[in-house]
Amino acid sequence: MSNYRRPQTPGATIFFTVSLRAQGSNLLLQEITLLRSAVQRTLRERPVTVNAWAVLPDHMHCIWTLPAEDHDFSTRWRIIKARFSRGLPKGPRTSSQIKRQERGIWHRRFWEHHIRSKVDFDAHMEHCWLDPVRHGLVQKPEHWEFTSFAKMRRASVA
Repeated sequence: MSNYRRPQTPGATIFFTVSLRAQGSNLLLQEITLLRSAVQRTLRERPVTVNAWAVLPDHMHCIWTLPAEDHDFSTRWRIIKARFSRGLPKGPRTSSQIKRQERGIWHRRFWEHHIRSKVDFDAHMEHCWLDPVRHGLVQKPEHWEFTSFAKMRRASVA
């Protein structure tokens, strides 16, 4: 078993990529309401500032800023993934997944990058904004509805 240690910096701003195990799946978009519910409920209980969020068919990117006294982003992801998974019908699982009480929907880990500067922050915001275009889902980033940018656009038009 690996002994992976994540940085524990209270108040950090962090870019995440969280992926489904089934690459090429459309599950996150098919179950967007369930995903939103899992995220909203978790972040109500354990607040963060959401700087950006982009949901694609089989993965998502986001940038969070943790509260000044808090460094625990792993628990938030564990809860979000569990709530989402529990809302889906059970499928076949391996003995390892049963032992670990996993549903086999998500990759066990997620990728995180601690933001170090304004340039770094801007580059990761751009990554969230442009990823739907890179994946060929839309021609222009503003056409992708499953982002926090879409919500910000609607608010600015209103």
